[in-house]
Amino acid sequence: MRRFGLLIPSSNVVLEPLIKQAWVGSTIHVSRLGVLDVKLNAASRAQFEQETQLTAAKLLCDAKVEAVVWGGTSASWLGLDHDIHFVDLMQQKTGVPTGSCVLEINRQLRALGAKRLGIVTPYTLDVAAQINRNYEAMGFQIATSVNDGGDLSNDFAGIPQDTIARMIRTAAAAGPDAIIIMCTNVAGAALAQSMSNEVGCPIIDSAAATLAAFEQFLSR
Repeated sequence: MRRFGLLIPSSNVVLEPLIKQAWVGSTIHVSRLGVLDVKLNAASRAQFEQETQLTAAKLLCDAKVEAVVWGGTSASWLGLDHDIHFVDLMQQKTGVPTGSCVLEINRQLRALGAKRLGIVTPYTLDVAAQINRNYEAMGFQIATSVNDGGDLSNDFAGIPQDTIARMIRTAAAAGPDAIIIMCTNVAGAALAQSMSNEVGCPIIDSAAATLAAFEQFLSR
């Protein structure tokens, strides 16, 4: 039985059951990083301080896991370097292969050859705008950004399925090459699968991308 480690925000209730339900033939072991809200202020950003995140992730190594994946989308607004630095530090300090949800999302975007993006988030307008700026800095065009306006992480899991579906349809109307559901505590995985054909656009769900990141390690 192979063992893998998952680091998630403490307030996330969507990602852990999704991955445990989907995973066959291996065990998933979970550590939590204290995250209550998503804002751009210093107090909220401090939740993702590198040393704090590393401490939480390193606990997974006590379970002798083969790889660790960070299942949070914080790098989308903090900047991609945040996850790159986290992955590099984790591997240097533990020797355990490490990945992240956002790095996997970007891998999938490259594989699709996507340039124009539609981004669906549960976040406030200022957080969504920062995500847009970060993706534009990476060379993408933002066709549209559709946001639910929340900032308490645990609330994101309560966004109704019909609301998520409406946001996806709104994003698709702008004609993007791909749509990202950017938050692993939004229950969008099933909708991403079912609605891709409806809207005629690939949909990358963050929680599903975290699962795909594990599959990348499994295939090695």
